[in-house]
Amino acid sequence: MKCLVTVLFFLWMASYCSCRLISEATGRRFNVLDYGADGNGKIDATPAFQKAWGDFCQASEEMPTLEVPAGKTFLLKSVSFSGPCMSKNPHVLIEGTIVAPNSFDSWDDDDYEKWIGFTAVVGLIVDGGGRFDGRGEAWWKACNDNDSACSKRRQALHFNKCNGLRLSNLHHVNSQKGHICINACDDVEVSNLQILAPDESPNTDGIDISESNHVNIHDSFIGTGDDCIAINGFSTSINVTGVKCGPGHGISIGSLGKDGAYETVEDVHVKSCAFKGTQNGVRIKTWETGSGYVRKITFEDITFVNSENPIIIDQQYNPNGNRGGSGIKISDVTYRNVRGSSADEVAIALNCAGKAACTNIVMDNVKITSSNPGKQIRASCNNAKGTAISASPTVPCLSS
Repeated sequence: MKCLVTVLFFLWMASYCSCRLISEATGRRFNVLDYGADGNGKIDATPAFQKAWGDFCQASEEMPTLEVPAGKTFLLKSVSFSGPCMSKNPHVLIEGTIVAPNSFDSWDDDDYEKWIGFTAVVGLIVDGGGRFDGRGEAWWKACNDNDSACSKRRQALHFNKCNGLRLSNLHHVNSQKGHICINACDDVEVSNLQILAPDESPNTDGIDISESNHVNIHDSFIGTGDDCIAINGFSTSINVTGVKCGPGHGISIGSLGKDGAYETVEDVHVKSCAFKGTQNGVRIKTWETGSGYVRKITFEDITFVNSENPIIIDQQYNPNGNRGGSGIKISDVTYRNVRGSSADEVAIALNCAGKAACTNIVMDNVKITSSNPGKQIRASCNNAKGTAISASPTVPCLSS
């Protein structure tokens, strides 16, 4: 019997080593240093990255690797990496640091949407423990000073039509605008990210999702000047688990329906997430003139520490005033096992419009207290219908 076990073990080892050797033999590496990038962070490395991408994307073997080596810093201007690529699993390994130009005149004027973009790359893997630094301080100041340069800010990392995307183990800091945008993608896994920007940095969302399906975000830390995660129109089957948020504006669905647009979001599950010192906690916001629906939403096992608006639905969202009835219907929203402290007197705000209203809102084991000793908190609601199985503070518009 011992002999049989020994033989099987060695056969397994031989098979394992053979597979590993095949993988190493076929998975070519394309190091950006070999294409002319010097890695000093001062000379534009964009042409070198584009050349490396051209060869890497055309490599037909299993899992080629575009390598951004550790210990080096690479200056990139606006750049787009487009597919389709030959390999089913192209791997971008970022171990070094990628920095943006830090002056207005260092950017090309033809692309105000993104800094680094990936388009139509199926099965893309981006990881490596490296760092993206958007160097956005000058742009934030321009916005605070009402300078025209504010309108030319770029999202840092933009994925468009990248089905099967796997994004993990990276650091993202100080974007001019949003840090990561996922648009028109299906089957996406995002994990172990750290996204940081000061709480006063304007519009520096952590992760924006739009027109995407089956997106899983988990085990990440996001602290920025806007939404930690924003789930926008025509997105379905979105799961957010184990995300720590703060500072920032919380995890938001929307805003939806701006300028009368028809937009929908459904099947969103936010679970085991923590909010500390955020302006909002879990939020749904729709513009008053839009149309469409938000439905099948669950916020479960959520904790708040000193958040200003822990639970909020705003069906009349409009920063410019002129409120009216919203046509976006909100239904089937559940808050289950929610705990923590509110920095604001109103811990639960359900501001629903008369035209569409909010229906089947469920509070199940919700307990929020004031983060200010001795202060009382309360819930406010308008045109919301549903059930409160156990809620503190009491939500008057929900039946017990």
